[in-house]
Amino acid sequence: MIRYDCDRCGEAMSANDTNRYIAKLEVYAAASPIDVSIDDTKSAPSQLREVIEQLKNADPGEIEDKTYRSFRFDVCDNCRKHLIANPLQRNENAK
Repeated sequence: MIRYDCDRCGEAMSANDTNRYIAKLEVYAAASPIDVSIDDTKSAPSQLREVIEQLKNADPGEIEDKTYRSFRFDVCDNCRKHLIANPLQRNENAK
């Protein structure tokens, strides 16, 4: 039997628990569409080489963190309610 614990509070749950929920979070770069003109294509090869050089020296984990990350959490019913009411877990007293 597979046993699950709520990733938020630690409450024990089972695989078929009716009070077990899955919460997913995706974080990715909010890139705008790029407008490319004919003049821009002339410098594209040198710009591409520059980007490749930067990537050669970059930390793969940092690149991934800046482009896309996804998370999956098992949560109990009580924590589901808290997540829905306050998804970013903001402190109600802080400004």
